[in-house]
Amino acid sequence: MKFVTFEKMDGKSRAGLLLENDLVLDLFEATQGELPERLIDFLENSDSNINRAAKLLASSNGDRGVYPLKKVRLKAPLPEPRSFRDFYAFEDHVKTARENRGLDMIPEWYQIPVFYFSNHLAIKGPGCEISKPVECQWLDYELEMACVIGKQGRNISAEEAEDYIFGYCILNDWSARDLQRQEMKVGLGPAKGKDFATSIGPWILTKDELAPFKANKSFDLTMKARVNGKLLSEGNVKDIYYSFGEMIERASAGVTLLPGEIIGSGTVGSGCILELGTEVHRWLKPGDVVELEIDTLGVLKNKIVEEQR
Repeated sequence: MKFVTFEKMDGKSRAGLLLENDLVLDLFEATQGELPERLIDFLENSDSNINRAAKLLASSNGDRGVYPLKKVRLKAPLPEPRSFRDFYAFEDHVKTARENRGLDMIPEWYQIPVFYFSNHLAIKGPGCEISKPVECQWLDYELEMACVIGKQGRNISAEEAEDYIFGYCILNDWSARDLQRQEMKVGLGPAKGKDFATSIGPWILTKDELAPFKANKSFDLTMKARVNGKLLSEGNVKDIYYSFGEMIERASAGVTLLPGEIIGSGTVGSGCILELGTEVHRWLKPGDVVELEIDTLGVLKNKIVEEQR
């Protein structure tokens, strides 16, 4: 199932399911209030609510709660997550990014999956404009995949972690590289280089839908990034070094994870301008359109605009 959050013509935002034939189903309206209006509330009882949604799809309820996709606006599928942790799980990205800065690979990276917290209040959806920070001259995209936690847990092992995942989506971890470089010299960060925007979407695909694509410790899914229609980045989720299970194990060690938290994979190899180099493509500027694509997870498209002072 493809879960979305959408805004109707009356301005109301609702959790929904993306259907065939470019239709979207308002879960609250279709069940006459039995299912929540917001996806964050849906996740509080995700197992039972998914069963209710599946039964709804299997039954015939006429046109109640069904809208043409062209008559609504898709938002970030989870507009207000409880938190956002972004990991550093693709070896090729880490190696190349460090080499470009004249740094060797560090052995500690192979010992533990590491992450940072980003701004979960700056989540953007498909079609949203991304404002370039005024101070930023080196704006970059990052091609990533993310999982959404669907069940509370603590000290979760990597082997049991899949039971705690609700679904997966595309993630663009927008990066102000010049701000990031400055702050990380102090030994902290990359907070200010990342906190202005993170895009997710266009939908969250439930984990069962990815079972046929299982490969090694991840999934055989092609990942691509285009800027103004030009293909710049291409990789595969299966090349990940640390699985989402291993990331969840690390994130939940001594900490309770709650439904509605987002965990990002980090950038796939070649998945940003920092890796490719400005000889391949200049830094992003207002007017640029960035499209991230992952097999089965859709296309996440955003346009860069000037920050309004």
